[in-house]
Amino acid sequence: MVEGLNPRIGFAIAAGAIGSSFQHGYNTGVLNAPQDMITSWVKGYVCPEVVTKFKEYMADAPDAMEAANRTDYAMSMMNGDSEWGPQNTACDTSCTLIWSWTVAIFCIGGMMGGTLCGFVSSRLGRKGGLLLINVLVAIGATLMGLAKYAGSYQMLIAGRLVIGINAGLNAGLAPMYLSEISPTNLRGALGTVYQLIITLSILLSQVLGMNNVLGTEDGWPWLLAITAIPAIFQLATLPFCPESPKYLLLDKDDEMAAEAALSWLRGTIEVHDEMDEMKQEQESMKLVPKVTLKEMLTNGSLRRPLVIAMMMMLAQQLSGINCAIFYSTKIFKLAGLGPQESQSATLGMGSMNVIMTFISLVLIEKAGRKTLMLIGLVGMFLMTTLLLASLLTFESVPVMSYVAIAAVILFVVGFATGPGSIPWFFVTELFAQSGRPTATSIAVSVNWSANFLVGLGFEPIQMLCGSWVFMVFMVIQVFFIVYVFLAVPETKNRTIDEITAQFRK
Repeated sequence: MVEGLNPRIGFAIAAGAIGSSFQHGYNTGVLNAPQDMITSWVKGYVCPEVVTKFKEYMADAPDAMEAANRTDYAMSMMNGDSEWGPQNTACDTSCTLIWSWTVAIFCIGGMMGGTLCGFVSSRLGRKGGLLLINVLVAIGATLMGLAKYAGSYQMLIAGRLVIGINAGLNAGLAPMYLSEISPTNLRGALGTVYQLIITLSILLSQVLGMNNVLGTEDGWPWLLAITAIPAIFQLATLPFCPESPKYLLLDKDDEMAAEAALSWLRGTIEVHDEMDEMKQEQESMKLVPKVTLKEMLTNGSLRRPLVIAMMMMLAQQLSGINCAIFYSTKIFKLAGLGPQESQSATLGMGSMNVIMTFISLVLIEKAGRKTLMLIGLVGMFLMTTLLLASLLTFESVPVMSYVAIAAVILFVVGFATGPGSIPWFFVTELFAQSGRPTATSIAVSVNWSANFLVGLGFEPIQMLCGSWVFMVFMVIQVFFIVYVFLAVPETKNRTIDEITAQFRK
């Protein structure tokens, strides 16, 4: 067995990570498959008269026509009608706007949740916060699951906002809890568990969203409501795990409870060395006042690691991963794959993301954070270059469409190698206990804000520039490769005290 790893800490990691990371990953990917079904349902409520007219045109189509051709026939008749054509266009615009808000409001919720991380983790503790915010999952899952039956797309949007707030809080609390219960030699590997479960839950949302599973007219409300199940798992398991020993000692000054928690996690009463290390951190904390937001921004020894943490989060979101995943379906269609084959290729890409995140979990304590981050970013840059070249040439060189598929899948491999997982826990390694909640709040909020802006800005830029939109990401990737190489410290196998000391020089 790996040194420091035992069944109890394994149980605590599962209890702390599965219910929390799942909300983040699953709700990121779950709307991809049922998009057409949800927008047609919304259309039925926003402009029912247009839908009724469309059905009339469908009924008028010749009986010999296939279903797809009947739809095309009805659409062309509708658009050719001087009265109904403009109404149909206006209706489609309204539905697209509602859909955009349904997708984007998850990120807005994430920003809101991210800003609350510091407050919740300090007041309720890491474990206490993780347990309490499952109330938001219950509210969000209920709103989303019942939206169709209540005939209210507003409920769907409200549910996405609430589940987004939960995901934003989880993105700060879960990596903090995982980092603080981990032995120093496993801190990176166990921090990567958060991203591993995100990738697994995205893959699960893709599998469940297939049209022969829950990606159906009757199935999609259940697809959205399933998000409650991991919350039930967390509520059933996490109460049996201890609170973070660091939180108990450094925030609550409860040495006995901290030692008991640490003994439970390590499976031994021989925890004196680790307790001494935490007491040293406690003594050094007494020399500095409680870290406020103002202190974080004005004190150089705190501002430097905060900038690094924020830049790592931006490197993750601005590298183009969400756009590559979003664009993947179009790329697979360009390569001549049918709808079913495109779905399989997307699942293949999701599977590759999971496998590579698992490999990075194994490598991270051997290769180090900085090395894996650089390898990942360089790989993404090379694949973005290859993707751009293939998208520009595939019409004249048909084989390049298959090169584009390979480039997208290998782009995901590069992302999963480092940029996908490292930023989430890296912020917890750069700060002592006094600054960790505030820094995590800021870094998580920056991540969700960047996620929101990329989601909002990609489509307009792509419409303006076409395939050249990937040039923007190539420039950003080069910038972050240089920044990580020059400014980011290696934290592998170093105590928090050793890491923070270099920023005080």
